Amino acid sequence: MHKYICLLLSVCLLSASCGRQETVAFPAEGDTIPLRYAENLTLLRNDSFTVARLRNPWDTAATLHTYILIERDQPQPSQLPEGTVVRVPLRRAVVYSSVHCSLLDELEVLDAVGGVCDPTYIQMEKIQKGIREGRIQDYGDSMNPDIERIMDTHPDALMPSPFENSGGYGRLEKLQIPIIECADYMETSPLGRAEWIRFYGRLFGRTQQADSLFLAIEQQYNTLKAQAAGCAGRPTVLSDLRTGGSWYVPGSRSTISRLYADAAARSVFDDRPESGSVALSFETVFEQAQNADFWLVKYYRSTDMTRSDLKADYASYARFRPFAEGRIYGCNTSHVRYYEETPFHPERLLADFVALFHPEVLPNHSFRYFTPLP
Repeated sequence: MHKYICLLLSVCLLSASCGRQETVAFPAEGDTIPLRYAENLTLLRNDSFTVARLRNPWDTAATLHTYILIERDQPQPSQLPEGTVVRVPLRRAVVYSSVHCSLLDELEVLDAVGGVCDPTYIQMEKIQKGIREGRIQDYGDSMNPDIERIMDTHPDALMPSPFENSGGYGRLEKLQIPIIECADYMETSPLGRAEWIRFYGRLFGRTQQADSLFLAIEQQYNTLKAQAAGCAGRPTVLSDLRTGGSWYVPGSRSTISRLYADAAARSVFDDRPESGSVALSFETVFEQAQNADFWLVKYYRSTDMTRSDLKADYASYARFRPFAEGRIYGCNTSHVRYYEETPFHPERLLADFVALFHPEVLPNHSFRYFTPLP
């Protein structure tokens, strides 16, 4: 639908932080690019630029950031709405997470990754090879990146993930380099997060490819959801393991709980209203989840975990009914690309869940992430 949006802006000189440039009051008119699922992202297409507005997920009445995407080979308009000017396509970006590196690889723009943070956690051979060969810079810890090295290489943009009450980005905000805040992980629906593919595609000159990719993901996801909806019964699911003295379980509004629901199952803790994880004691989890129908665990080990390993780690795990009945399924993230793939490909994870909870729906399914613990 064609919409005209008028942004009432005062004439201002934006600070140098985040690479912002001088802008003046100007009504940003154009076509709203329809987004069906993302709650924290809006896109507006103008003849001369695209406006990407990120809603603050921790204060939904506020804006987290506004970006003005201008084609690299076009002159900058004399009047722009308030926001951070970003010249696209990006040619040399600093990418903080393996999730976004994986997406850029799929969009065939991995050459635009000029540097990464926390490379130990990016299990992509293309990235590791680029670092070894010096084509990709290692900027160190994402919480305290190497500012001097970033200044020396002067990338087109930085792509961190924002956190609530983080206090900003410190010295990075003074580098006059656009900071693209990758807040996709704060979406509370699987397709909502995946729809951010369309924003990232526009940053890297892959608009059509990104739109087509998301359309295919959406169609497959909704087909699987519809197939599962006709199943009888809704098995209960327990997630993960305790960490230290706490067990983090998903709230009912979390992405994983919504995936369970779309696979015609439900989290044992679907009475919790949170959109993220909730820390509970082992005793509380056991009381509510001891008779769950399925137990799904993610772990990182050099060898695949067995139920004996699980019991050796914590003897009380054996008290859960799924342990005794052999309905524990594990995902070893040391070699399974769960974290790299599932944020932008929820349809792949949903297929695993549907086949697991209702095998009659997908009898020939080949599991991608979860396999039984022997």
